[in-house]
Amino acid sequence: MAMIETQARSMDRIIVHSRLNDGTRVSLRCITPADEERLRDGVAKLSAEARYLRFFSPAPILPDAVVQRLVDVDGHDHIGWGAICTDCDDWPAIGAVHAVRHRPDGPAGEYSIAILDAFHGKGLARMLTAALLIQCLAEDMLTLDIHMLSENDAARRLVKSLGAVWTAESAGVADYRLDVASGVASLRADPEAPGVEDVFHALTGL
Repeated sequence: MAMIETQARSMDRIIVHSRLNDGTRVSLRCITPADEERLRDGVAKLSAEARYLRFFSPAPILPDAVVQRLVDVDGHDHIGWGAICTDCDDWPAIGAVHAVRHRPDGPAGEYSIAILDAFHGKGLARMLTAALLIQCLAEDMLTLDIHMLSENDAARRLVKSLGAVWTAESAGVADYRLDVASGVASLRADPEAPGVEDVFHALTGL
């Protein structure tokens, strides 16, 4: 992982150009405060079901404080990556993934992800997660807790494919824990994810 460590502080300047499984061109990059309006627009375009599964609420507009926290990415205690559809008119945001430390400089954080409905099942979640986990590993965020609604089958399949371990389930919420290094290894070994390969090449040179 020496290459990952070398590039840790420069990942915020990297843009990953790739294609989804259906050929749609996309770009992935770190989220910045300048993305606030783009993020608001993306949340508004989620279906009510998708917003409910991601934010535990179907409300189409997030409180300002929540939006500001989502774009307050520093690349160390809060790591965030977003995807833009470069094949679409106006290049809209189509997905975002976050890891936020439980405490400053601590080894553990919390993972979350949201993808616009029209881009589900096209490999984007794995591409964004790969970028996030590579940077987490470089920044010594070594485990991620994941809280999801028990009915969120797609999220459950994703995190289990990364090696996440179920830890608890209560009041309709399932909890998992992901070892970041194991997640990176699982994604790197996936032979049917060309977009993920592009992410690894751009961020690690491998």
